Amino acid sequence: MWDESFAAQDESIAGALKTGDADLLFDGMHRVLDAVWMQTARLVKPGGFVCINIGDATRTLNGVFRLYPNHSRIITFFLRNGFQNLPNIIWRKPTNAPNKFMGSGMLPAGAYVTLEHEYILVFRKGGKRVFKTDAEKKSRSESAFFWEERNQWFSDCWEFRGTGQKLTDGLIRERSGAYPFELPYRLINMLSLKGDIVLDPFLGTGTTLSAALTANRNSIGCEFEPDFAETIHKQVDTDRIPALNRIVENRLLAHHTFVETRLERDYEFKHTNRYFQFPVMTSQETQLMLDYVTHVNQTSENEWQASYRSASEGKPISQPMRGKAGQLTVF
Repeated sequence: MWDESFAAQDESIAGALKTGDADLLFDGMHRVLDAVWMQTARLVKPGGFVCINIGDATRTLNGVFRLYPNHSRIITFFLRNGFQNLPNIIWRKPTNAPNKFMGSGMLPAGAYVTLEHEYILVFRKGGKRVFKTDAEKKSRSESAFFWEERNQWFSDCWEFRGTGQKLTDGLIRERSGAYPFELPYRLINMLSLKGDIVLDPFLGTGTTLSAALTANRNSIGCEFEPDFAETIHKQVDTDRIPALNRIVENRLLAHHTFVETRLERDYEFKHTNRYFQFPVMTSQETQLMLDYVTHVNQTSENEWQASYRSASEGKPISQPMRGKAGQLTVF
């Protein structure tokens, strides 16, 4: 998928592609990625996280079919560079394909299992993040997620479909490894606070940028494929605000449904959220506050500033109202 891109960055990869040298090719491509991981590791604050969505690969070179374990190669790099590997997530992508086998079909012993999952590798730089000031503790409380979301998000197996490549340029579509919005949106809410900076060194179609915007986080994205620029810009366009706010609204509606179901079973809630005045399961959710995007103003060619208001204010999500600002930058 990215042979041409890797080969342009390292001549040895171009040579390995011509000769079909599998080991040299695998190592060469990962050395290119290592340079990005090294800069990522440098930028992450102590207690911060690196999450990498990666699938293992299969291909045939010189007539030999084999698996290339990308996830284990990346884990090795981060362990050698002082990161803690926390429990990883398997993203299983449902498929309805009737012919899922590979190889010789019903005859042993030349068939291979199909790869229907990718990994979300989770690394932490050093020990747990420490929240010392009152402002940090308040931000942490307001960045909480619902109890029922915790139970779903913190499972080691996520199951939702991949995303369609809504790109008109055929070459760019081939080079896009876009994942669904839900993937970075969950991770951002799970592992960061409002106002934190989210960095995506492989911005692609801008999904992480859009997820950070929705979650009231600052974000920076880097992408060296200039043809992606138009697609990235559309992710943070003013016209996208209603769609992004519906994601927040759906979280609130899902919680209301959860509460109603519990009440029908005569469950007695012991806690109330102070902003929304609805029942919650735990005391940690009492300060939870979700926000709607009100404005996204472009301040330079590749930079935007967003404004927010609390979703608890009861006004329609389309009604503008100035609030806290978040920064979005693309390089």
